[in-house]
Amino acid sequence: MAVNQTAGPSKARITALFCFFALLIVLYTVYLYSMQIVNVGKYLQRAAAVSRRVQIIPAQRGEIYDRNFDVPLVMNTPSFAVDIIPGEVGDSRLEELFRNLGEILEISPAEIADRIPPEYYHLYEPIEIKDSVDYATIVYLAENIDNYPGVNWHDKPKRSYPESGSVTHILGYVGNITPEELQVSYNLGYQRNSIIGKAGVERRYDQVLMGQPGARFQTVDVRGRSINASPGDADIQPQNGQKLVLTIDRRIQELAEKALGDRMGSVVVLKPNTGEILAMVSYPWYDPNIFYTDQRNDYFNSLVADNRFPFINRAISSSFAPASTFKVLMTTAVLGENAFPLNQRVLCAGEKRYGDRVFHCHVLTGHGSLTLEEGLAQSCNIFFYTMGQEYLGIDRIVKYGQAFGLGQLTGIDLAGESPGILPSPLWKEEAFNARWVGGDTLNTSIGQGYLSVTPLQAANLIAMVVNEGVVYRPHVLKEIRDPLTGAVLEEIEPEVLHRMDVSGETFRLVKDYMRGTITNGTARWVITTRATEVAGKTGTGEVGLEDQWSSWFCAYAPYQTDNPDEQVVVVVHIDGYNTWEWWAPKAADMIFQGIFARQTFEEVMEEFKNRWYILELNQRIAEAAASAEAAEAAAAD
Repeated sequence: MAVNQTAGPSKARITALFCFFALLIVLYTVYLYSMQIVNVGKYLQRAAAVSRRVQIIPAQRGEIYDRNFDVPLVMNTPSFAVDIIPGEVGDSRLEELFRNLGEILEISPAEIADRIPPEYYHLYEPIEIKDSVDYATIVYLAENIDNYPGVNWHDKPKRSYPESGSVTHILGYVGNITPEELQVSYNLGYQRNSIIGKAGVERRYDQVLMGQPGARFQTVDVRGRSINASPGDADIQPQNGQKLVLTIDRRIQELAEKALGDRMGSVVVLKPNTGEILAMVSYPWYDPNIFYTDQRNDYFNSLVADNRFPFINRAISSSFAPASTFKVLMTTAVLGENAFPLNQRVLCAGEKRYGDRVFHCHVLTGHGSLTLEEGLAQSCNIFFYTMGQEYLGIDRIVKYGQAFGLGQLTGIDLAGESPGILPSPLWKEEAFNARWVGGDTLNTSIGQGYLSVTPLQAANLIAMVVNEGVVYRPHVLKEIRDPLTGAVLEEIEPEVLHRMDVSGETFRLVKDYMRGTITNGTARWVITTRATEVAGKTGTGEVGLEDQWSSWFCAYAPYQTDNPDEQVVVVVHIDGYNTWEWWAPKAADMIFQGIFARQTFEEVMEEFKNRWYILELNQRIAEAAASAEAAEAAAAD
């Protein structure tokens, strides 16, 4: 009887194969149990993440008001943006669509193609190709949508600046976020199509103004095509940006703008007891409304090419030699240090020799014998050369300059501020690898040489005197308000920027001396307002070009008052590149008259027209009488 020799091994193989499949089934069962029972939540989240898409609903940007909170300085106007969903068009038809759509939107096909690179052609995600599209264009696209496959649109209000004059440098403007800005700001809630502040308040308070975007949830297939809304996912409504109330007074801003006129320069109007900026003018300015039109590129390029640099806010971003306005600081230093007796005099013969150089006074024949009070009123260079060289020295001048905040940022809530230059022996060694010499001290003593300040720093200098040793950080934001109710959410409190350890009596004397500049000094013929009493200082700065000088006037009013809240500081600076007309004190005269008489610029000019003629006539009569007296005295000799 034959025995089957292969039965044993075959049975073993079958048993092994059976065990393998049994084990495999057990493993799969355990794995399926893990997926469907134990870890079901995790996999549901993954599936939802793959199938769900979020469409951002932009928030309305917050409006901006002046301190009166009545008419917006910045608002939003209805507008639309046009999108293309490349996946709905197909590669073969994109070029034709770019051409046809470009004609309707008045942009080149190449510009559309730049926004939709080839790697995006398969996407079913909308890509914005133009904003600030008007309603009529959207209606046309809707009526002819069959000719524009993949084209869509959405609401995208554009920024409108009804007050587009000099306030532009304060407000700034907005624009589409750049790839570089997105890299820095992505974690702050910005998206590829976000609008972001580019300058001014729009930039500084962008996070407050932008609000919180909403979201619309959709279920999509593997290629990103929309299927339907995800069940249970309600839209998240956007939260509009908050309203900003600025310290700017629209009436004073317009007054200062018209007083400056078409002259390269700036005006700062400041409340010294709070640091609030009531007006800030810088000429030339620009119109941000054009940035939202089809002329935006040409207009922007023309601004960039303009050698007057209209993008620069000259009130904070440019610094200039303060000239004789620096003598207010010098007077404070002399009094604070008890460096020179009040009844002692200095003889001004029109020039002062130092080494091998001759330093001149602006009155070439000299002022004669002067006290400190008379030296400031007459703005005598020889007097302050003497104070700087013989009685103070550069170290004490620098000490007071630092106490006044020169050579330092004020920290105003606007970008682009310049610190200016407060020169010292150490500074010159580091900057030029050169030794400080006596001539440097003489130049600094009259506000020339390396010394430079911004008009805002000059305003702070006067504010320090007015407040008798305290200066507050200047700011343009007054309040943040709720976008719906208008309720005040945050109010900006005054913040002390500098304190000076000098007696109140010292500052009271400086204010008296500044008043003398108006009544008996260099400004007696030009400050004519009767609406208030002004105290201040004139200044004429060299700009390094023959027959060209900058014009300064730094002042405050009222000169004396029991209510510090009504005092204002006005600083006007006229660039040396303008035709010389000593305009700074004249412009300040108009501004003070308009503020305290509550008059418009036109009303101020009407009142001043006759007064200036009479004053000029009286001045000529006085000069003729003085000449006649001098001639009689010469004949008698």
